[in-house]
Amino acid sequence: MREFDALKGYPTPKQKRYVGQNVRSIKNKITASYRDEKYYDGNRVDGYGGFRYDGRWVPIAENMHKEYKLKKGDTMLQIGCEKGFLLYDFHQSYPDLEVCGTDISDYAIEHAMEEIRPFIRKAPFTELPFEDNKFDLIIAIGVVYTLNLACVIKCLKEIQRTGKGKSFITLAAYRTEEERKLLEWWTLLGTTILHEDEWVEVLEHARYTGDYKFTTARSLNLIENQN
Repeated sequence: MREFDALKGYPTPKQKRYVGQNVRSIKNKITASYRDEKYYDGNRVDGYGGFRYDGRWVPIAENMHKEYKLKKGDTMLQIGCEKGFLLYDFHQSYPDLEVCGTDISDYAIEHAMEEIRPFIRKAPFTELPFEDNKFDLIIAIGVVYTLNLACVIKCLKEIQRTGKGKSFITLAAYRTEEERKLLEWWTLLGTTILHEDEWVEVLEHARYTGDYKFTTARSLNLIENQN
């Protein structure tokens, strides 16, 4: 198990993101929970505000391919692949890999990139429809912490079951109560937000052996709106 940033090269927010108790309300979170058009391609306070391919995942695919030493014939899975942008860049750059994705959103799958849609399946994050030890690399970005704690553990165990040991996940975490508050104000789908030390304990409990990166108020450049 290793704390490692496999997302180096992904554009980070340069401007501060102002958040507060009323910036994203429970109504926005309810809307986002359906993971439909309003979440992906609707108003920014309800989700992405327009989820379109722009090539930003190309360097991530290249970095992961190199870091995890993927080779011809290897298999990779992205859990929660949404519209398949990262899968597409893997497939375009490394056509000799076998790519696969899962998601729980009908809308995201139906509106996935045409070239990659055949490789995406609808499946719960906690019940992956694959045999043991199938994948050489498993990726779950912005997925695990959207689950409740019991399902977090199930998801981690599924990653362990279906993978061969190489994986990368992101986890919503904090070090201070101020950071926790900012994250909870910002996130629409985040359900399990833990102290960094608590996350390590959860990972150890699930016997997770892959890589992980903390998504924090610092990495998101969040700041409290004083207005």
